[in-house]
Amino acid sequence: MSKIISIVIPVFNEEKHISLFVGTIGEIWQALRGKYEYEILFINDGSLDETGDVIKNLAKENPSIKYIQFSRNFGKEIATSAGLQYAQGEAAIIVDGDLQHPLEYIPEFIKKWEEGAEVVIGVRKEIDGVGIFNRFSSWVFYKIMSRIGHTEIVPQSTDFRLLDRKVINEFNRFTERNRISRGLIDWLGFKRDFVYFNASKRTYGKGTYSTSKKINLAMSAFVNHSLFPLKLAGYLGILITTVAGLLGVFILIDQYILNDPLSLAFSGTAQLATLILFLIGIVLSCLGLIALYIASIHGEVVNRPLYIIREKINIYS
Repeated sequence: MSKIISIVIPVFNEEKHISLFVGTIGEIWQALRGKYEYEILFINDGSLDETGDVIKNLAKENPSIKYIQFSRNFGKEIATSAGLQYAQGEAAIIVDGDLQHPLEYIPEFIKKWEEGAEVVIGVRKEIDGVGIFNRFSSWVFYKIMSRIGHTEIVPQSTDFRLLDRKVINEFNRFTERNRISRGLIDWLGFKRDFVYFNASKRTYGKGTYSTSKKINLAMSAFVNHSLFPLKLAGYLGILITTVAGLLGVFILIDQYILNDPLSLAFSGTAQLATLILFLIGIVLSCLGLIALYIASIHGEVVNRPLYIIREKINIYS
């Protein structure tokens, strides 16, 4: 009996891409048929268009197409987690539903897996239609994470990746609510290999992953995969204490021992006001950093379900 490989696709307002996606997978699988069977697992993350209807119609005709519909939008990371929870294959390939992850690389992912890789990561070399700001912000994110993160994240790595069944089982044990899937997968370890690709423009419409969602994802990565922001409060405290102490000694010597030979004329009120404003700003910054961690702790303690399923088609587990 052929092994099953799951194709996990979180979707949000992708009605025009669905049929093209399924057709492309069918064409690619011609070369793999007989060796592997596939299941396409769509997770509809609260789409507002006709995405759900398109998938349901396809699923009625093809039992290999499986469908999960959330009760509302829970976010791409949660949708990805749900897909891996319900995936039945010996391996799962996570793919974006907008066709920017080139599906023609799927056989290469499978080949790397057959050669012993337990996690195969798609690494983006270039992407058409991405502005300078997005390129720069992506570069900054990976630079910061490489310095402060306690988990190694490969620059320009994407959610386009293959996971072996043992990796899927371990991933499904995670309980975090505020999560970034690729960071958790990297944290797991296992034997990794890479596939490098050039991403394409969206075939239809505009991307639904807004700048605000990207910022939230980056903040989640910083908070959940590095203790540096929390330690930063302590580092700033040491720095401020040192600088303030040196400045106090300088003012004392300049004003009261040497009688202001540089004619700087620091008034007592100006010295005190500047110092107080500076320290208040630092205290508020530190409280903001700590608040990020408190918010993360709150999300874990509340212990709500990761997602709510409204409807399932061809799902038997």
